[in-house]
Amino acid sequence: MKYRNLGKWGLKLSEIALGSWVTDLSDTDAEQTALQTVKTAFDNGVNFFDCADAYSGGAAERFFGKALNEHARNEFVVSTKVFFPMGKGANDWGLSRKHIIEQIDRSLKNLRMDYIDLYFCHRFDPTTPIEETMQVLSDLVQQGKILYYGVSEWSPVQITEALSVIKELHLRPLSVIQPQYNMADRYIEDEIIGICEKNGIGIVPFSPLAQGLFTGKYRKGTPLPAGSRATWQADRQINDLLTEENLDKVEKLIPIAEGLGIPLSVLALAWILRKKQISSVITGASKPAQLLANYAASGLELSDETILQIDRILDYHPFVRKIG
Repeated sequence: MKYRNLGKWGLKLSEIALGSWVTDLSDTDAEQTALQTVKTAFDNGVNFFDCADAYSGGAAERFFGKALNEHARNEFVVSTKVFFPMGKGANDWGLSRKHIIEQIDRSLKNLRMDYIDLYFCHRFDPTTPIEETMQVLSDLVQQGKILYYGVSEWSPVQITEALSVIKELHLRPLSVIQPQYNMADRYIEDEIIGICEKNGIGIVPFSPLAQGLFTGKYRKGTPLPAGSRATWQADRQINDLLTEENLDKVEKLIPIAEGLGIPLSVLALAWILRKKQISSVITGASKPAQLLANYAASGLELSDETILQIDRILDYHPFVRKIG
C-alpha cells in the first residue's frame, strides 16, 4: 500500500480507504463479514476508515468503534460527518453550533475514541451562517476533539466563501474535502481541484466506482446481477447511472483493463489516483475479496497513452450539476 499526504498537511493516508456507507450490518453474519473486511483492510496497509453519524442511524460509527478498538489509536485514521437529521427536533440537523457540539460528542462515544482525525460537513447548510460553522469547527480543533476538518459536496463558491471567512477570522484551516469523483462524474476537475491545490487542501473522493457502474458487473444487454446494488438500493442511484451511454463506455473500457491484466474497478481507481491532488480514494467493500481487488490500484501508474485512450472514451466536457 502506498500513502499520500493530506494535501499540504503532514497526515499520511493510504491511497485506498474503506468506507461504511453501504456496509451491511443487518445481522450477526453480515457484521462478521464486515469485521473480517476491516481486518483484511488493516492487514493490507489500509489506515483510513470513513463513516458518518447518519450512516445506519449511528450503527456505522459504532461498528468502526468496535472493529478498530483492538488496534492502537496511532495506527489508523478515522473520519465521520455531520449534517443530516439525527432526530425529530428542530435542531437535530444542520451545521449550527448546537447541533455540531452535540453530534461530535455522540460520534466520539459511538467510535469509542477521544478524538476524530477528519471531521466533515456532510452537506451545506443554507440556514446557518458559514462563519458560525467554521468557528465551531475551529474550536473543536483547538479543543483536540478533531484534528482536521473539511466539507463534502460543497460548491466551489461555498468552499471559496468558507476559505475567506477562515482567513478573515484567523481560524484553524479547512484541510480536506470529500466530493464525489469518478469516470462518470468529473465536475471537480473544472474548479474544485484548482481551489484545493492553491490552498493545500486534500481531496478524498467517495463513490469512485459510480455506485458499481465501473466494476464491470453491469453489462449492456444483460440482466441485473442477482443481489447487486441495482436490485435493492432504495434511492436507485446506480439504476439512474445504467444509461445506454454509460454502458457503452463500460464496454469500451473493459478491453483496456483486460489489456493491462486488471479488473475494470482497478483501472477506474488508478485513473482517479492519476491526479496528484487526490490524497486517498474511499471505496466500499461488502467482503474481503472486493477490498483485495481494490488494493491493487495503489501504486499502479497508468501510461499517458492509456489515460488518453480513457479520455477519448469518456469524452468529458465541463458542465454544471447540482451539488449535494
